[in-house]
Amino acid sequence: MIERALDIVEVEQQLAQAELRKRNLNPPDRFPHTTAGGATYDSGEYGRALDDLLELSSYTDLRAEQARRRERGDRVQLGIGLSVYVEVTAAGIGPEWGGVGIEPDGTVLVRCGTTSFGQGHETTLAQIAAEELGVPMEQVRVVHSDTDLVERGIGTVGSRSMQHGGSAVHEAARGLRDKARELAAHLLEANPEDIVFHSGVVGVAGVPGRDVTWAALAAAAGDPARLPSGMDPGLAEEVDFNGEGSYPFGAHLAVAEVDVETGDARLLKFFAVDDCGRIINPLLAEGQIHGGIAQGVGQALLEEMLFDAAGNPLTSSLLDYQIPSAGEMPEVITATTVTPSPHNPLGAKGVGESGTIGSTPAVQNAVIDAVSHLGVRHVDMPLTPERVWEAISAQARPKA
Repeated sequence: MIERALDIVEVEQQLAQAELRKRNLNPPDRFPHTTAGGATYDSGEYGRALDDLLELSSYTDLRAEQARRRERGDRVQLGIGLSVYVEVTAAGIGPEWGGVGIEPDGTVLVRCGTTSFGQGHETTLAQIAAEELGVPMEQVRVVHSDTDLVERGIGTVGSRSMQHGGSAVHEAARGLRDKARELAAHLLEANPEDIVFHSGVVGVAGVPGRDVTWAALAAAAGDPARLPSGMDPGLAEEVDFNGEGSYPFGAHLAVAEVDVETGDARLLKFFAVDDCGRIINPLLAEGQIHGGIAQGVGQALLEEMLFDAAGNPLTSSLLDYQIPSAGEMPEVITATTVTPSPHNPLGAKGVGESGTIGSTPAVQNAVIDAVSHLGVRHVDMPLTPERVWEAISAQARPKA
């Protein structure tokens, strides 16, 4: 009965780790929140992300299983690592350029100063333009990284592509739509307020068949004789968008097993609840989170630069420098909350670094948590079996 009572106390203490974090999170009504260092956090529901994470992971059940393993003295112990994070993206980097125009065949040409190297800008920027102009995505062509067509741009850095580059495209598409509305109203002899954009054409609301294609609009825009008085030729808009930075946030939880006789640490599951504001493409955003988590796992468990006594690198290739493969990655279960940023018209925040920032401390905490009942409080990263075993052995040695 005494041992059982101690187990209950232990579970309560572990649950308090989540409660302690929750008590230190700013509530939603504290935003925008300016820190002592002068940074102003734009928006957030930090407590909701943590609550969703605890529910998603069945946190109480995990802690109970951990207590049972400790009571039995299992060789393989369970560790649960929590982390909550907030980061800054796109702050102080400068404006981003975007352009949207209509080609002679009616194709929407989107040009952007950011460069996609796997993030999927070709999809998300096409979505933004297509939604604003009422055309199918197949009618949109996105161009980046071509200095003959892209006039300027700072590029893809600081997780800013959607909130700055996407907003530039959004504003350019909106300006183009306004011009197209005025031109279509002139051509169709209608009130501009009655002009609608749908199914790849521009028409008059409530009057089926009274419409004009984008190709026809582009042709009319190139003919000064067909333009309304005072309208400049051409059907294209460019925008330099320079919004403030944003503060994505989230909560991550890693579940690890540690063999206390060998120090071998392995991840069982990973849970992540992230908030990057309004999500343009959920699948691509989730891919960013998964990739970041893999990087964080690598930093916590595997990746390390080693040198010999003469300073020669011992980890000079991927044969020696370990990165996580599918064999090291656990099942990753993700969810999101959405608190839009007021600093850009999309309400977007950066997502490129979120997975990395939240995962590394969660994995580190999970491994330490698995052996904390043995007195271990810290192990340097990466958490190799040798280092974990040495930390456990150090606690078992007689104290001087």
